[in-house]
Amino acid sequence: MSVPLNVNLTGKTAVVTGGAGVLCGCMVRALGECGARVAVLDLREDAARATAKEIAEAGGTAIGVACNVLETASLQQAHARVIEAFGPCDILVNGAGGNHPQGTTSKEFLFPDDLEGSDPAIKTFYDLTPDGVQFVFGLNFLGTFLTTQAFSRDMAERGHGTVVNISSMNAFTPLTKIPAYSAAKAAVSNFTLWLAVHMAKVGIRVNAIAPGFFLTEQNRSLLTNPDGSMTPRGQTIVSHTPMGRYGTPDDLLGALLWLVSDEASAFVTGTVIPVDGGFSAFSGV
Repeated sequence: MSVPLNVNLTGKTAVVTGGAGVLCGCMVRALGECGARVAVLDLREDAARATAKEIAEAGGTAIGVACNVLETASLQQAHARVIEAFGPCDILVNGAGGNHPQGTTSKEFLFPDDLEGSDPAIKTFYDLTPDGVQFVFGLNFLGTFLTTQAFSRDMAERGHGTVVNISSMNAFTPLTKIPAYSAAKAAVSNFTLWLAVHMAKVGIRVNAIAPGFFLTEQNRSLLTNPDGSMTPRGQTIVSHTPMGRYGTPDDLLGALLWLVSDEASAFVTGTVIPVDGGFSAFSGV
């Protein structure tokens, strides 16, 4: 692949959770292209290994590691595997995340008739379950929290390192229908700022990227029809994106490589960078 910035990460070990996904899969390939030894962590071990194999076939160095970011034991095992293969982590990208149907309403607005509950297809705020909301908050926030605990201690002990969290433009302005996901990503952004201050004296920089709308396997059915055309929600999104399109995974690489480069962003910490085509800046009128 062709990376947008000439960043030299030779000798660095990069750990990326959710590394076999659409967006983070592109990130791990870019990190490998820039010379980093890449540990692709994903809940799906086969997918993690397949992604690592692609990096190796392109001339890079990578391993695929099964990891559940919500389980401390799994993170400890993944950490041990990375130490054995590459040594301590220098770059951590917390990319694991997602939504859940039980944390999502079916309509943008609550209307009086919806309170009758006569239509089982309509899921209102009152139908959301604690388990669904807890799952979303856990995967996005707690997964970031626990993974950072597992991999940043080595950074702190050596006095240098970089953490990049993956937030969302939902953290700036919550979207309709997805209260749990929006709240969880807002927590990730807030945690990024807190952690940047907390880790400043041990040489760890902490920042976040807040992607706008990118087509992934998780949201494709919500934003596009089977024939590839946009759903009404997809049309609304694009019409409220000044650049008039969805993002592509490559659009995230410039921000990522800038943030992980000690030479390019040595004095940058505690930031949340929107990469959203102007969505968060547009008022709608």
